[in-house]
Amino acid sequence: MSDFNNGYARPIPQSGDMSVDAGLRGFMLGVYNKLAIGLAVAGTLALVTGNVPAVTELLWVQTPNGFGVTMLGMIVQFLPLVLIFGSMFFMKNPTAGGVNLLYWAVVASIGASLGFVFLRYTGSSVASTFFVTAAAFGALSLVGYTTKKNLTGMGSFLIMGVIGLVIAMVVNMFLQSPMMHLIISGLGVLIFSGLIAYDTQRLKMTYYALGGDKAAMGVATGFGALSLFINFINLFQFLLAFMGGSRD
Repeated sequence: MSDFNNGYARPIPQSGDMSVDAGLRGFMLGVYNKLAIGLAVAGTLALVTGNVPAVTELLWVQTPNGFGVTMLGMIVQFLPLVLIFGSMFFMKNPTAGGVNLLYWAVVASIGASLGFVFLRYTGSSVASTFFVTAAAFGALSLVGYTTKKNLTGMGSFLIMGVIGLVIAMVVNMFLQSPMMHLIISGLGVLIFSGLIAYDTQRLKMTYYALGGDKAAMGVATGFGALSLFINFINLFQFLLAFMGGSRD
């Protein structure tokens, strides 16, 4: 894997100084603070789009099978993917400001699209699933931060797993198989749990690779918060398949 250093790809070292480092703590704290604020913003937007009728009606419509997505709702749901994939082509030389803009745009669009969870699941089950996700995230991130084992190989395997997961989800959109949905959700929990540990270690190695370059660390902080945010949200949604109490 590689990360960005002033816009140029640099291989992440396979090992690093694992001693306690005040600079490393500051770097990781910056990532986690941005992640926490992002989750708060996304949660607030989800509450609004899922509970304020005037806003909800703009994104979803009632159907005999529950609810469907309006044209605006579909745009909001696909906007995060457009932003992320678009950034791969248009951010060849990323800056901290540009990455921050990308991060908050993705956070806002994902948050707005998550309003559906309040239409499908009870509020208490959404809250309990969120807290379980937060606890699991903390434990998994701690594992990634403290382990002496190199997780690079596992990360490559997990990224391939994400691709397979997306394909399976697309197939099940046509099959509408409840059993396949549960299997996909179970695999999603495992894959994104592993990615949380992997991305945490990757961020730690990135810090050592950047060698104190403040500008590059600003970019890495934004990308790091974005990757952990996406992992958290996916883990949360897959856990809802098992813990979410349906409103039906």
